[in-house]
Amino acid sequence: MIRERLKAAQIAAMKAGDKPRTATIRLIQSQLKNRDIELRGAEKAPEDDALVTEVLQKMIKQRRESITMYEQGGRQELADAEKAEVAVIEDFLPQQMSEAEANAAIDQIIAETGASSIKDMGKVMAVLKERHAGEIDMAKASGMVKARLG
Repeated sequence: MIRERLKAAQIAAMKAGDKPRTATIRLIQSQLKNRDIELRGAEKAPEDDALVTEVLQKMIKQRRESITMYEQGGRQELADAEKAEVAVIEDFLPQQMSEAEANAAIDQIIAETGASSIKDMGKVMAVLKERHAGEIDMAKASGMVKARLG
């Protein structure tokens, strides 16, 4: 489980005196705790690794947006700090699908759902997210699906 890897990595980073890595792992755990609290009353909570992956991907997206803004604002030292955090967060994400694997998965789902036009995109994306949420970047996948159906 990803949470166990996070705990082990935090202990290792603390013992090694790696303060930036320790701080980033603590941020991840804080975000996970917040998400757990949000889902306390939920009827159907997602599987744990799927939930963790969702939180990690959201954190990466936020940092990439910050990197762009910092670089546009001429604050390279802040952009570099965000890039370092992204690298640490990516260590805990499951292995991402290659482009060829993603294309194959999308083609299979399109065939299964009988999607034929852009109107069917939501149906295809829902199945794709259900099956491959942690393995594929949904923003890229959206473009790939749109290209096939458009």
